[in-house]
This record gives sequence, C-alpha cells and structure tokens, in this order.
Amino acid sequence: MIPIAKPFINRSEADAASRAVLSGWVSQGPQVAAFEAEFANFVGAAHACAVSNCTTALHLALLGVGVSPGDEVITVSHSFIATANTIRQCGATPVFVDIERDGYNIDPAAIAAAMTPVTRAILVVHQMGMPCDMPAILKLAGAHGLPVIEDAACAAGSELRMRNAWLRIGRPLGDVVCFSFHPRKVITTGEGGMLTTNRVELDAGFRLARQHGMSVSDAVRHNSPQVVIESYPVTGFNYRMTDIQASIGREQLKRLPGIVSRRRTLAERYSTRLALLPGVSAPVEPRWARSNWQSYCVRLSDGIDQLDVMQAMLDRGVATRRGIMNAHQEAAYADIVTPPLPRSEAARDHSILLPLYAQMTDEEQDKVLSALEETLALVRRRGAQSA
Repeated sequence: MIPIAKPFINRSEADAASRAVLSGWVSQGPQVAAFEAEFANFVGAAHACAVSNCTTALHLALLGVGVSPGDEVITVSHSFIATANTIRQCGATPVFVDIERDGYNIDPAAIAAAMTPVTRAILVVHQMGMPCDMPAILKLAGAHGLPVIEDAACAAGSELRMRNAWLRIGRPLGDVVCFSFHPRKVITTGEGGMLTTNRVELDAGFRLARQHGMSVSDAVRHNSPQVVIESYPVTGFNYRMTDIQASIGREQLKRLPGIVSRRRTLAERYSTRLALLPGVSAPVEPRWARSNWQSYCVRLSDGIDQLDVMQAMLDRGVATRRGIMNAHQEAAYADIVTPPLPRSEAARDHSILLPLYAQMTDEEQDKVLSALEETLALVRRRGAQSA
C-alpha cells in the first residue's frame, strides 16, 4: 500500500529526543527556546513562539489581534475545520468567502464584499502549502485597517515573491503566521505549532498566554539564584510545546530544504505526466509562488465520480484523500448564514489528493500514476456503458 503521506523521521530525531529525555528537562525549556530561535531565523521573522499545535497557535493569534465576542473574522470555509473553530473559540463569528477560480486559496476579490462594521480581522489559509495572493490581501486589509493572520499550517518551506525577492512563508507580511507540525505536514514534531510575528508586543502576549498567564517562565525561575514567586496577571492556557518535541523539530528543520526540494521534484513529475492524462487536471502554481507541495491535489473532470476513483485507487494499493473539506457544509456550522460558495463546494467534491512524501521513489510514483490512469479509463468505460 502506498500511503497518502509519510513523516520523514530517522535516527537523528530519535537521538535528539533521547538526549532531551535524558537531560531531565522534558517540558518547555531550552530545546523549545533553541527551536524558536532557529525557526525565526529560517523564515526571516523577528519572533517565533512554539505552542502545542496549530489550532492553539491560531487561537492565540486571533486573541492577540483583538478578536473578541461579537466580532466577525473573514476566512474561507474551504479549510480544515480548525480554522473556523478557533474563531468561534474567541466568541466571534467566521464569515466564509469563496476560493479563487483556478486554485484552492481565498479569493481576494470576495473579501471586500464580506466586510461589515464588526469585521475585526482577516484569516487567510495557504492551502496545501500553496501561498495566497498576499499583495492583494494586504492592500485590501491596509485600506480598512484590519489585521491579517496567515494560517500556514501546511506551508513550512513555501515561498512567495514580493518586491522582486523570494520570501519564505513565515516572514510576517501581515501580523501573525501560524504553523503546524502534525505528522501530515512537511516537517513534524508529532504534534506542535509555531507563531511568527515582527510585533514584539504580540510575541510577549503569546508567551504569557501559552503558560497559564504566568509572569515568570519555568526556565527563569529554575536558573535564578534567588527565590522567585510568579504572578498571574492575565487568564492564560496550557498551550506549551515540550522539549522532547522541540528537539525533534530542530532536527526536522535542518532537513526542511532538502525535503521541500524532493517534494517539488515529485510534484513537477506528477504535473508532467498528468498533462497527458485525460479526465484529470493538475494544480496550478502561480509564477509568484513556490509551494512546498504539502499535498498534491488534482481536479477530476465533470462526470467522473470522486468516490469511485478513490475506491478504485485503494483497490490498486494506492491511498488517496477527498478534496479539502468545507466548514459550512458541516453540522457544526449549520447555524451560520453563508452565501453560495460554488468554487469551494466544487473543489471538495471534484478533487482528490494523491500520495506525496519526500521518501517516495520514482517507482512508487509510477505506480500511483498507473493506478490513476487505469482507474480513469475504467470509470470512463462504465460511463459509456451506462449512457
């Protein structure tokens, strides 16, 4: 069976975790601090704050820019449900807009029409690692004085061309960028997340809130030659990353450029072969974007049943996944009045994700392509017979 994804972890990560365990400091500590510094340097951010996962990162980001009960946050429905959930966790309401015509990211043209007097922020998603059209989004946000949060859960290692320079996603173009280190992502710490920002006051707030609002960190208290009694000036959360996770993350970060390079090679190979295959279209990478290809999502032609293709692929030993979900189509968000989102719904129902991981061999990828070619031919024959 060829899986949809596979974390790229080996002995170096195991040894790093072992060192953290044997050090005696296994909760948030020196490894977390080192991972934060290295990650900030890698993406070009002034500050990076490690947390327990990307959902908690998004929650802190929204709270940090002032989202509160009664507010609205403009975002996409076409994203993992955590994007919408974190808005609700702030007591605010997600306002869903549609995605772009030729991709899977937010349509900047739809944002302005969704603004109201209680719009508090814009939350964009670099879906499957493909960068959003940030210049258009930032221009619109700036004209209305709105903060921008980037959900970059999938986008570690992706790049965006701005002002004739390639910038890594995570160098804050808006206010905050949030990452995930889940095993389905390009690099992993098992679970884990990171916030990057250039605003010192936001970073300070994240650090305070992630540790119960504690005024003095464990590391400072542990290393102090004098007795230190902490205080709790604000209500906070337990959103900390452990040193075991961070030690793994530091090793993963070292190999991120190589991982992304291999994934780009595999994506280009997919696209070249799929250009010759009727019934399916490859994803489009804009000239100003370099995806890390966290997922490779293909669109099926009209008349080709998504679930039939997925089952036939599975029968041939190849795992796939349905296109990205839409929050507005889930029962949890049935109470939100949402305008028609035809592009989002079509993307969910007419696309599938093909296997892609850094360790994938050319032979494995050939098996995926052969299985897809056989499947599409079979589906077309069935359609012709039924007609």
